[in-house]
Amino acid sequence: MASSHKIVLLFFFIAFLLFPPTQAQTHITDNCSSNKNFTANSAFQSDRATLLSSLAFNNAIDFYNDTAVGRGDTVYGLFMCRGDVTLTMCHQCVGNATQGLPSACPVSKEAIVWYDDCLVRYSNRSFFSTVAIRPRFVGWNPENVFLPASFMRTVYDIMNKTADEAAKPAVGQKKYASTARGDILAFQTVYCLAQCTPDLSPSDCRWCLSEAIRDLNWCCDGRKGGRVLYPSCNVRYELYRFYLPEAPTPTPTLAIVPLPGSQVIGKGQSTRTVVIVVVSSVGGFLIFVCLVYYLLKSLIKTRRNTVLRQKYFGNETNNLEPLRFSFATIEAATNKFSHENCLGQGGFGRVYKGVLSNGQEVAIKRLSKSSDQGAEEFKNEVLLIAKLQHKNLVALLGFCIEEREKVLIYEYVPNKSLDNFLFGLTLLNPF
Repeated sequence: MASSHKIVLLFFFIAFLLFPPTQAQTHITDNCSSNKNFTANSAFQSDRATLLSSLAFNNAIDFYNDTAVGRGDTVYGLFMCRGDVTLTMCHQCVGNATQGLPSACPVSKEAIVWYDDCLVRYSNRSFFSTVAIRPRFVGWNPENVFLPASFMRTVYDIMNKTADEAAKPAVGQKKYASTARGDILAFQTVYCLAQCTPDLSPSDCRWCLSEAIRDLNWCCDGRKGGRVLYPSCNVRYELYRFYLPEAPTPTPTLAIVPLPGSQVIGKGQSTRTVVIVVVSSVGGFLIFVCLVYYLLKSLIKTRRNTVLRQKYFGNETNNLEPLRFSFATIEAATNKFSHENCLGQGGFGRVYKGVLSNGQEVAIKRLSKSSDQGAEEFKNEVLLIAKLQHKNLVALLGFCIEEREKVLIYEYVPNKSLDNFLFGLTLLNPF
């Protein structure tokens, strides 16, 4: 049984490292139609489940749209991941979104959910290649900047140039751009991002981004950060780099001297980040190797001991299982077979006094590793005395057989018993 538990533990540990659990994704918001609902357990619900499953399992791209045509209305859906995230991060996000959307919008015929790394959307009407700026979500940093008018003029200038870059690619290509500029007030750096769904034309994408930038004016004027999310596009700016370092980032024209509270990743901090990641990865790998080595070694040892018990006791092995002690338990009881605990020595080994964890005193006979005759005696004593108990015989409490160790555990009889007189032994136990 212990061997089975260790095998299961090893399997789940290796699976955890090779197939790590889904990373926590930042859920922003979702929007569910309230005037377009379907009946629970209807054909539309089944078709929606089919569509969401299709979105979740298309894992070779960062944008995908599909339809589900069943017994109900056709269901249209898509997902889009933020342009800088990896495919692994993308599909973890889409997996979370597709799993959570039915619970968030149980009977809605139209719904959209935004995460930090992705969006997922479905509807009973076709919306592919069509600009949608509603529903929307706006968010902002509660802190204000110094000289807000001048700051926002710079933000709009950077954001519009970022939007121009995002809208350039043709239909079907990734429409994403990010920009950093460090020549603004107090030598701060502003980081901007703009993105459209790839099914939009360049002109439709640019129009969508223009509307989103215009919304920044009323939601986020003078704020240190802000974002606008539409179904078809989104924009965001911050005073720290919120997208992955791999995203294109021009070198700032001036030295960066961050104000208190601002978050800026400079060259030194990036180097430290790389070092931390490398050290953490190597450390994690070494821990993994050590744990696997320990578990495999323990499993092999357990298997060998099982085979050894089977060799000695055959069909009686299972019946004797309640009498089996681990060698670690015996070492603890005898203080690792210390000289002070030694009671004497017989022909086949030494006898020690021990105390079990429950406080019971015992006499422990440790057979010599080189004695074949002692091994035969060990086998016979376990098989016979375990079945034959008598008030004038010292009771066999248990045994241990691990690797080359063979040990018998008896009750401790300080005043000797009848068999001592019959056989004339000088030890406190009948050896």
